[in-house]
Amino acid sequence: MTTTAAGICLGLLVLLAVQAFLVWRFIAALAAPAPPPLADDDCPHATVILCLRGLDPFLDRCVAATLDQDYPRFDVRIVVDHQDDPTLGAVRNWLASHPFPNVRVELLEERRDTCSLKCSSLTQTVGRLGPEVEFIAQLDADTIPHRGWLRELATALADPAVGAATGNRWYAPATANWGSLVRYLWNAAAVVQMYWYQIAWGGTLAVKTKVIREAGLLQSWQNSLCEDTMLYSKLRSKGYRLRFVPSLMMVNRESCDVRSFTRWVTRQLLTARLYHPGWIAVVGHALLTTVVPILAAIWAAWQFGHGAIGETGACLLCLGIYQLLLFPLIAWMERCMRVLARRRGESLGEWNPGLLLKLWAAVLLTQAVYSRAILQALLLRRIEWRGVEYRIGGPWKIEMIAYQPYVSSQPTESRESL
Repeated sequence: MTTTAAGICLGLLVLLAVQAFLVWRFIAALAAPAPPPLADDDCPHATVILCLRGLDPFLDRCVAATLDQDYPRFDVRIVVDHQDDPTLGAVRNWLASHPFPNVRVELLEERRDTCSLKCSSLTQTVGRLGPEVEFIAQLDADTIPHRGWLRELATALADPAVGAATGNRWYAPATANWGSLVRYLWNAAAVVQMYWYQIAWGGTLAVKTKVIREAGLLQSWQNSLCEDTMLYSKLRSKGYRLRFVPSLMMVNRESCDVRSFTRWVTRQLLTARLYHPGWIAVVGHALLTTVVPILAAIWAAWQFGHGAIGETGACLLCLGIYQLLLFPLIAWMERCMRVLARRRGESLGEWNPGLLLKLWAAVLLTQAVYSRAILQALLLRRIEWRGVEYRIGGPWKIEMIAYQPYVSSQPTESRESL
């Protein structure tokens, strides 16, 4: 075996060992015993904010579950992008038959051209909160919260050193098409990184209102593309911590195709580039986990073309072992998620040999798509997000350059509502 082949094989094995350690620590966090939930008398007043643009497939379940929280003092604010958005009529019709005294549906009145629509909606809503509200909790339209969702967020915020609390997503799509499998595999790696780098997730996120004031978050949101990724730096600057709540790993059952996933993941990576100090580590992880396996495959093909059968076999063997041993890590995480889901009365679909084979084939596709998305995120200066175009001049130089009301013929990408 040549030095190059040996180096590639050793690199793959070291990479696998590092990933196993990171996953092990993440799973240890998932398995840690949860603190006792706050008693009713200790629960602070909360406002739940749901920002909407377009009809998401699970919107009715999201709204129903949000209003059905086992929490003594909370109200709900639903902000819809435009009066012609079909979401507005759908939400009002649903609430007409399911009345809830503490819910308000309002239109986004000022679409700032210096931030995303979601940040405009949050700025409008939070700016109008009364002094009785001690924290806000936000979720996306594809998050279906269990009854203890809000209480678990409040329990995490009970620590004076904690300024914000967050969960994360876990995909369990009903249709195992290629796009959904690629997203599943990418996300399994992403949630581990988000845990280690303390990247907040807006799909389940609570922030103390006093922290919003102290950290100047309203002013930051007015000039930002997203509201969540910046939180780590903002909290740290004021001496607060972001707490990950393992029980708030939320199951997402939407499906997607490869094209919509690529657009979505590129935007996720762009926000990390703009707002999180761990961006360099994210890029490094992407290069190691995608470039090294791809180089191994290219080197094996090169050696095969030059008749070096032994070198080809060695590289392919190491690559196969690497790809194969990724599955116990994914299966380990999947098992922990199934335990969490069962505690909430949820279930995840069964795996079968056909699905496992398709997942294994999807690993290389995931690595290729991820590599492309990283490169795009590094170079991106303009994005389209649900029919709205933004120019990216820097973290705090966001410009909305093309807006139109959402219409039902536009595809709803899997992920954030605005």
